[in-house]
Amino acid sequence: MHGRPLAAIVSAGSTKYGKHDEKGARELFAEAFAEALEGARNLDPKRDVGAVFIGQMGSEYEYQAHSGSWAADYAGIPRTHAARVESACASGSTALRIALAGIMSGQYDTVLVGGVEKMRNRGTGEVTLYLGEAGDFPMEIWNGLTFPGLFALMATAYMNRYGAKEEHLAKVAVKNHKHASMNPKAQYPQEITLEQALSSRVVAWPLKLYDCSPITDGASVVILTRPELAKKYTDTPVYITGFGHSTDYLGVYEREDMTWLEGARRASEAAYRMANVDVGDVDLFEVHDCFTIAEILLYEALGIARRGEGYKIIDEGLTYYDSKIPVNVSGGLKAKGHPVGATGVGQIYEIWLHLTERAGRRQVKGAEVGVTHNMGGSGASHNVFVLER
Repeated sequence: MHGRPLAAIVSAGSTKYGKHDEKGARELFAEAFAEALEGARNLDPKRDVGAVFIGQMGSEYEYQAHSGSWAADYAGIPRTHAARVESACASGSTALRIALAGIMSGQYDTVLVGGVEKMRNRGTGEVTLYLGEAGDFPMEIWNGLTFPGLFALMATAYMNRYGAKEEHLAKVAVKNHKHASMNPKAQYPQEITLEQALSSRVVAWPLKLYDCSPITDGASVVILTRPELAKKYTDTPVYITGFGHSTDYLGVYEREDMTWLEGARRASEAAYRMANVDVGDVDLFEVHDCFTIAEILLYEALGIARRGEGYKIIDEGLTYYDSKIPVNVSGGLKAKGHPVGATGVGQIYEIWLHLTERAGRRQVKGAEVGVTHNMGGSGASHNVFVLER
């Protein structure tokens, strides 16, 4: 192990991501929690869990706020410490960061961390409006921009500066659908061809339908404990050895460079430094590919590729699960799905599967170090975690 264990993940659980007409946010959370609890031997929530933190961006979808309280209730511990955490699309990973701080400070021994979103009961227009709250609403959304539009601005700026083509964006989608085809919990477990991706309808040029993550229902949960307690609950703990966080300007228009995610660079460098790892030590990454251009930008910000050359490594096929630098082996937000508040916790769940050799056909062989990156808004907040076994 490269770094000092800060906390241990002893179990995790997740629903299938997709459309769940018959379930609300509470039922989705309960399903993910039940899977996590089943994998943590000797864990009694009432006796052992000191707090519950749940990431959820939108209470508007079901007109139900106060999610920390109902999450604790559905976990069987109605009288405990609990809170809902909101940081747009980074809500789940921010909940994890708060839980980690609680364990590192000694306030808690064991914490339940969840993320959930119930979105598919609303129309595309409503969801687009709600998600717009994660941007600079008065300056961007009120003036006609949507999130596809914001990332389209980044994509056109990047293509103009570095020479990337629409084909490079499409190749990210093809890769992530390939990965999702091996993930039974993915929203879209179907492979697609490059021609399908390129010929899909334009959403905000150059972004097409297959360049955009879907609207998703889902929940994910991890159980976090102090490192010295880990073997009480599992024989295969996964340790968090580094984390980093950074914000950036809320509005894309305020940033010096639309082709660069400075917050991701700052957060990842802090996490690598804390964990005492270099990019070359990492066996797989889960990154926030809300749009295909975001994955390419993150190759560069996280140090996987040089600045201006992220599109070249997707061209070379280097980020497939069985290649040199596996990225988004779950299928990513693009094909696994993007239940906003659950996404950051779902990324942790995916890395946990690989480090405990539970990932099935998409298993990254011999994986010992994994990194997650979860982003809020158009790049206004970033959380990065380093996990080791």
